[in-house]
Amino acid sequence: MQHQVQTIHEPAREIPVRTSVDILIVGGGPTGIMAAEAAAGKGLKVMLIESKSFLGGNMVMGLPLLGFLGRKGNPIIKGLPQKFVDRLAEQHATSGHRACPLHVSLTMIEPEASKLLALQLMEEAGVEVLMYVTCVDTIMEGKTVKGVIIESKAGREAILAKTIIDCTGDGDVAYRAGAAYEVGNSDGRTQPPTLMFCMKGVDVKKLRESVADHPELYDIDYIPNEFFRKDANFTMVGMRALMDKAKEEGLDLPVSRTVIMTGIAKDEMWINMSRVNGVDATDPESCTYGEIQARKQNEDVVKYLIKYVPGFENSWMEKVAPYLGIRETRRFIGEYMLTDQDILDCRRFDDAVLVASYPVDLHHPVGGDCTLYWCEDCYDIPYRCFVPKGIHNLLVAGRCASMTHEAMASTRVMGTCMAMGEAVGKAAQVALLQGVAPADVDVKKVQQELLAEGVYLRV
Repeated sequence: MQHQVQTIHEPAREIPVRTSVDILIVGGGPTGIMAAEAAAGKGLKVMLIESKSFLGGNMVMGLPLLGFLGRKGNPIIKGLPQKFVDRLAEQHATSGHRACPLHVSLTMIEPEASKLLALQLMEEAGVEVLMYVTCVDTIMEGKTVKGVIIESKAGREAILAKTIIDCTGDGDVAYRAGAAYEVGNSDGRTQPPTLMFCMKGVDVKKLRESVADHPELYDIDYIPNEFFRKDANFTMVGMRALMDKAKEEGLDLPVSRTVIMTGIAKDEMWINMSRVNGVDATDPESCTYGEIQARKQNEDVVKYLIKYVPGFENSWMEKVAPYLGIRETRRFIGEYMLTDQDILDCRRFDDAVLVASYPVDLHHPVGGDCTLYWCEDCYDIPYRCFVPKGIHNLLVAGRCASMTHEAMASTRVMGTCMAMGEAVGKAAQVALLQGVAPADVDVKKVQQELLAEGVYLRV
């Protein structure tokens, strides 16, 4: 029997217009920050809105930035994202780029320094930032987005814009505008979320040397054990046999692999081992369940690390990410949908606006494992992936852009998302200056502008 949903009638009301801008970016994560910076200038009024109290999104939750280097070790994410890392380097708040046999490259960053730098960059670029507001609806004229409705403690307000860039990760603007989208794999199942946390007091040297000296005990996926003797900045994935032993002895561990990574401090490790399958991150009840279960899972993960993993004997949980790290929700259907075959073929596109090389890193929607596969070099992402079909004045970038379930498992990482942000921000700027809709922008002109900013393109 179908459950009948109770409804009420909400009276119509006048909504005050807070402001009117040229380009509005919704979502202040890695994609949105770069989009706002790229869109700013040339006399345009650019605004960035964010629901939380800080900028940075998943970038400032303890994860490394992935994707800056190609399979051949060459820099492929340059332009504004590289300038962001350069500014962090001036503060000794990044490890810099490290080649990695598993993840191709890693760039550790200090989260608090990154939050502050993001705000500084917005101020320097002349971007108006408004936090503590949530986009709850769109203002539509037919299929054209004319603005958004926001909610906050100040009430319900409107922001009008000539162009809107959806960098929410979940495609909140595109969803409310009625754009077509997909969710998950062929069964509608999405990659599960993780609640990151930080362990302090770790003897990282002991960990590295133990793994390097005893490959028979510490089985590491893909990366030769000797690799860990050379560099104090790394991600370590594996130790399956050790985890099996811990499970046999009573610990309830949600994944089949140990996933740990160094931070900026010498005794710091960030842990990526909780996994709550079946969470729908667009449903608050489901997200609440995910948060609660992930915190319960992390209790046993901490016990496992301290008892079984060398170097963690005297460590402790220092801090936990402010919210679940969401890998996948809605993916919007654009003028082109990138596929994993495009990635494996290292495909080039005439309308390429960024280059990527991170592997297809698919966390299984069911069970606790993960599958990775790589292209031989790098691949292009075309501009058409950011233009949602049938909706005007709107661009969509980040993990909610037009990619298949499998392709998005590669494109969702921070370095690639930052490059997406720069690409769509620049495209929005060029389109307005040309007096055309974002869908009709001269992509060759956009490519020229990106190249002039130092972006790496294979055109």
